[in-house]
Amino acid sequence: MNKGKRKILYRVFCFLSLAIAVYLVIDLKVSRTLDLKMIIVFILFLVVIIWGTIDWKLNNDIIKEQTKELMMYQLYIQPLEELVKEIRAKQHEFDNHLNAILNMHLTVGTYDELVKEQSEYIKQICRDGGNQYLPLLRISDKVLAGFLYSKIVSSNENIDTQIEVRSKEIISRVSEHRLIEIVGVLVDNAYEACSSEGGKVRMLLDSRQDHLFFQILNQHEKVSFETIGHFFENGYSTKSKRKGERGLGLYRAKMIAEKAGGEIMVGQEEIGGENYIQFTVVI
Repeated sequence: MNKGKRKILYRVFCFLSLAIAVYLVIDLKVSRTLDLKMIIVFILFLVVIIWGTIDWKLNNDIIKEQTKELMMYQLYIQPLEELVKEIRAKQHEFDNHLNAILNMHLTVGTYDELVKEQSEYIKQICRDGGNQYLPLLRISDKVLAGFLYSKIVSSNENIDTQIEVRSKEIISRVSEHRLIEIVGVLVDNAYEACSSEGGKVRMLLDSRQDHLFFQILNQHEKVSFETIGHFFENGYSTKSKRKGERGLGLYRAKMIAEKAGGEIMVGQEEIGGENYIQFTVVI
C-alpha cells in the first residue's frame, strides 16, 4: 500500500472514531446513562486521537524534510563530480605548462629573453583561469558546492564569475534545501541582472561564529535607495516582462532566513570604478 492510500485510510479512521465517540456520548446523554466515568473515557479516547494525529503530522514533516535533503544530494552531487573531473583534467594541463616553462631555456638565446617569455606564458595561464573553481572542492558542504558550480558553468559565457572561499567548514542554521533555495534566488538574480553582452559576478563564502556568510555582487548601474528599499516586497519586480518573479523570490528568501534567525541585507559597492549590487546572507 502506497503512502497516499495510508494517509487517506488514517484520516478516515480518525474521522469515524471521532464520529462514533460523539454518537455514543449523545446516545448516553439522551438515555441518561452518561456518568463521570464515561466522560473520562471519552476524553481519554479523544486525547489519543489528537495525539496520534499530531504525531503522524510531525513524522510526516520529518519524512518530507529528509526526502528534500536526499533530492538535493542526488541533484547536485553529480555537478560536484564533474567539477572533480575538470580539476583533474586541469592538473594534467598544469603539469604540461610546468614542463613547457622548465624547458623554455632550450628555445631562447639570452637570460633576459627567457625571463620575458616565462613571464608572458605565466600571465597567459592566469588569464585563462585554470583552477578558478578549485575553492569549491574544499568546503564541507558538498551539496552547496555542487549547486554553485552548476550555476556558474550554466551561466552566460560572457559573464566573468569569481568565487572566494574563506572557510572550509560551512555551517548553517537551516536545512540543506532551504539554504539552496535562499542562495539560489540570489545567484539567479545576480546572473539575470547582467546584460546579454556580459558582466561580472563576485561570490564570497564563509562561516562566522557558527553562521553561514554568503555574499554575492553583480555589476549593475546605480539604483536609488528607494528602489533598493522595495527589493524584498512581496510581488515587487524590476523586471517588467516577468512581473512579480524577482520580488516573490527575494521575499520568500528573506522570510526563510528570518524564520531561522538570520538576515539578508542589500546595498551597493563601488569596485575598480564600477558599481555593484550587493546581497549578503548571514544565517
